[in-house]
Parts: sequence; structure tokens; C-alpha cells
Amino acid sequence: MSLEENKALIRSLYKAFNKHNPALLDEVMAPDFVDAPNTPFELRGLESYKQFEANFIKGFPDYQDTIEDIIAEGDKVWVLGKVTGTHKGKWGFLGITFAPTGKKITWTAVNIFRIVNGKIVERKSVRDLLVFLTQLGLVEPTEKGKKLFPEAAK
Repeated sequence: MSLEENKALIRSLYKAFNKHNPALLDEVMAPDFVDAPNTPFELRGLESYKQFEANFIKGFPDYQDTIEDIIAEGDKVWVLGKVTGTHKGKWGFLGITFAPTGKKITWTAVNIFRIVNGKIVERKSVRDLLVFLTQLGLVEPTEKGKKLFPEAAK
């Protein structure tokens, strides 16, 4: 696939995310897809990842994942993205279930996707989880942190 075709595939993935229908992921992701390989967040297999997405949709039913920037090279596509949403439902993370907070979240992530034979086979991410967890009220920033990073204290 060309670099433009690879970027188009990733744009299709983000459209599927924003339709909040994990079944649409079958169109763009390989059955043996791996998310966050070799980390505590690793998910192996598309079905496992679809469960993760369904869980996130329950917790943040209005979430949107937008592409701020996209770059392709070889079999990889890099995306700088922004996620927004409201914590309206129960949501589980790392084995802990959180009751809805009603709080709005906005955080950024850099995702690196690898594509083989027209399907996404792997994603590696760098996510601003500290800002995310602080916005939900699950992490309390210090006074110094509130001054340095006021967006995290919202």
C-alpha cells in the first residue's frame, strides 16, 4: 500500500472509533492485532481490543478521537490525536471500575500504527494519562502542579 493509502486506512479507523461501534474495527484491523505490546496495557487479538473499546464507550459515550496530525513512513503511520468526552457511565481501567464522575476530559496521545496487507496489526501509544486521570478527579495535582499545568486541574 502507498503512504496515502496507509493514512486513509488510519483515517477510517478514527471514523470507526467515533461511530462508537467496535464491530466496524473488523474492516480495518487484523484479527491478530496487538495494542501496546510489551507494556502493562498490552491487548492481544482484535476481540480483546474490541472489548476494551466497548468498555470505553460505556464510560465515555460521547467521546471523540480526532486526528491533529498524521505522518506515514514505510509500513507505519504516526498520529497526534486528541480525545474528548464526558465520563457518564461505569468504566474499568487496570482492573478497577470507576463510577461516573460527569467530568469532561481532554487529552492527547501519539499513536504509531503498523500496517500489513492493508490491515492494522499493531499500535504503540504515548498517552497523557496523568492529565486524563487528574481531570476525572482520580489523581489530585499538587499546588505547584496546578500552577504549572492549569489544564490538568480542570
